[in-house]
Amino acid sequence: MKKLLLACFLTAGISVQAQIETPQPSPSSKLTQTVGLTEVTVEYSRPAVKGRKIFGDLVPYGQMWRTGANANTKITFSDDVTIGDTSVKAGTYAIFTKPTAQTWEVIIYNDVSNWGTPQKWDDAKVVAKTTAPVNTMPYSAESFTIGIENLSNSGADLSFSWDKTYVVVPFRVPTDRKTTASIDKVMAGPAAGDYFSSARYFLEEGKDMDKAKMWIDKAVEMTSEQPRFWYLRQQSLIYAKMGKKAAAVKIAKQSMALAQDAGNGDYVKMNKDSIKEWSK
Repeated sequence: MKKLLLACFLTAGISVQAQIETPQPSPSSKLTQTVGLTEVTVEYSRPAVKGRKIFGDLVPYGQMWRTGANANTKITFSDDVTIGDTSVKAGTYAIFTKPTAQTWEVIIYNDVSNWGTPQKWDDAKVVAKTTAPVNTMPYSAESFTIGIENLSNSGADLSFSWDKTYVVVPFRVPTDRKTTASIDKVMAGPAAGDYFSSARYFLEEGKDMDKAKMWIDKAVEMTSEQPRFWYLRQQSLIYAKMGKKAAAVKIAKQSMALAQDAGNGDYVKMNKDSIKEWSK
């Protein structure tokens, strides 16, 4: 009985111990910022000064640094961006740095699977590299901090601060290209698919058939060089709904012929059944 009680006590003690949580010495952090129309996310760990000499000692000069603590510091761009004079494709990258007293070499690396710096460095995985000057702050930042600052429509600054060191790397985002493309698309008017979807919705919901006809006619006209049997099918249904049975039959025959060429038996049958119904 005593042995049983002792075993229960030890088990309970292990269970309690397993639930103990303590703060991480370098807590993780995640920053997400929209720059123009591009989303930028940084994930990293934040070591503290804790009375130590940081650069030139804890972080040696002239050696590759993981730029934080623990796993790779990662940056994700939702669009292609430009760092220095180099275009960086949308994706997730590791940030490595090589600090000196005067400058930092900042490296964007196409491999985020490392814990710290890679055991074997691969220059082929370097997608961008730039050199930034070191600035001295009038105060000490206790925790290592990465920020996205000085936002504009076309770019921002990726900043690194720790102890009294402050480094900034500007980057540019494709806001003008994306915005111009969006404006051109909207100003050019709806696409054929927009007209088709609107017409189909109005037909299904029994809304204004005059508008539905106008939209489906526009969709068919815009695709006349490469007719689509499903567009013509919707057009025939709208015409039939409006009582234009003769026109609906003519359009359904066109849709059926195209569906036959495409090997789509479902649309062939639907058109054949409609033609029979509307021809009565």
